[in-house]
Amino acid sequence: MKYFPVFLDGSKINAMVVGGGDVAARKIELLLKTTTNITIMAESVTEGVERLINENQLNWLKHNYKAGLLTKITLVIAATDNTEVNEQVYHEAVEFNILANVVDQPALCTYITPAIIDRSPMIIALSSSGSAPILIRMLREQIEKILPQGYGRLADFSLKFRDHVKARIKGIRNRRTFWENTLRGSIGQALLDDKQQEAEQLLIMSLKEKIAPPQGEIIFIQTREGNPDNLTLNAHRALQFADAVFYDGEVNVDLIEYVRRDAEKYPQSISSTIMLNYQHVLELAQKGQQVIYLLSGNEELPSNAALISSGISTKTIISGS
Repeated sequence: MKYFPVFLDGSKINAMVVGGGDVAARKIELLLKTTTNITIMAESVTEGVERLINENQLNWLKHNYKAGLLTKITLVIAATDNTEVNEQVYHEAVEFNILANVVDQPALCTYITPAIIDRSPMIIALSSSGSAPILIRMLREQIEKILPQGYGRLADFSLKFRDHVKARIKGIRNRRTFWENTLRGSIGQALLDDKQQEAEQLLIMSLKEKIAPPQGEIIFIQTREGNPDNLTLNAHRALQFADAVFYDGEVNVDLIEYVRRDAEKYPQSISSTIMLNYQHVLELAQKGQQVIYLLSGNEELPSNAALISSGISTKTIISGS
């Protein structure tokens, strides 16, 4: 990746926008979604920028760019039509380790602003690293169609009851399973339907019920030719909820990018078609973990008496074509 994705805390941002035209107005409007701690540096501004300044009580330095005024700034956007001025802003920002963005000049940016899908407090950011903005716009349109506005309520609800669930349900995997079932089930649907009180009552009732410990499971995913684009929905979901993933050198490493970030990953030196590391896999599954064994191709797996006699649930997913 050329750019490291990161979200900035708006309450910690002290921003400056150099310029007062239409482009500056769009950047100010975006910043206002997270902070009003914004300074405008421009001798003159459009009616739109002036309205934003007045409505949000923004700081306006009524002169064109002057060096030496960025020392307390954490983020600066250069949005003038003067290339030389934009370059000066960029170089001063770099000198003081200030995040800098010169509009439409990627070479003069230490950060870029992604396309945003806002379901606050849930935010989705999309970027092509500046290479294909039209493609990102198309992708954003597709995601917007399938992502209801109510997803923000799901996030707020999860935050509100996070401590309650943590106190009642011990173990990260137990809580992850609980929240998955909660948000996928009737409680999640009630929230999407804007029935907050009903959702809260259902959650309180579910927390009073006896919660069974998670059952370990071993899932073998045969990836055939290993093309990530051909992962089935079942395989993708299994990788996202795995606690541990085993794989050998014949498996396409691009598939590992689809594994949940905090899952333990165990590369194997011996081909899985010759020998599987059943002992370690069984130990993890007996602790209640969901263990994935990624296999290249779709050859028949070696039989193992310990696995058969363990009683651990197993299944095989054939993914790809």
